[in-house]
Amino acid sequence: MRYTATVLLVIVFTPGIALAGDGPDSVRQDQLLYLLKHDCGSCHGMTRKGGLGPPLLPDSLRDRPQALLVSTVLDGRPGTPMPPWRGELSEQDAHWLVEVLRKGAGL
Repeated sequence: MRYTATVLLVIVFTPGIALAGDGPDSVRQDQLLYLLKHDCGSCHGMTRKGGLGPPLLPDSLRDRPQALLVSTVLDGRPGTPMPPWRGELSEQDAHWLVEVLRKGAGL
C-alpha cells in the first residue's frame, strides 16, 4: 500500500508525468513505473545512469527521435541484451514510458 501511495504522489506531483489524456490510465501508469524501475533499472541502472544498457536520462535521450525510442522499447535491439517488450507493452505504453524518461520523471 505504501508503494502505491508513493507512486501516486509522484504521478500527481511530478510535473509532466501526467501526460496527454490519451495515455494509460492511472493503474496502468503505476504498473509501467514499476516496470521502469525494476525491469529497465536492472540493466540501465536504478537511477537510469547506465549499466549493462546505456543511460536513460533526459540529456542522453534529448536528440533521439521519439519513433526510434518507442521502436527500441517495443522491438528491442537485435544483437544486444535489450529485449523486445511488444508482448507486454502496447504502443501507447511505450510512448508514455518514453515521455516519462524524457522528462526524468518517476525516479
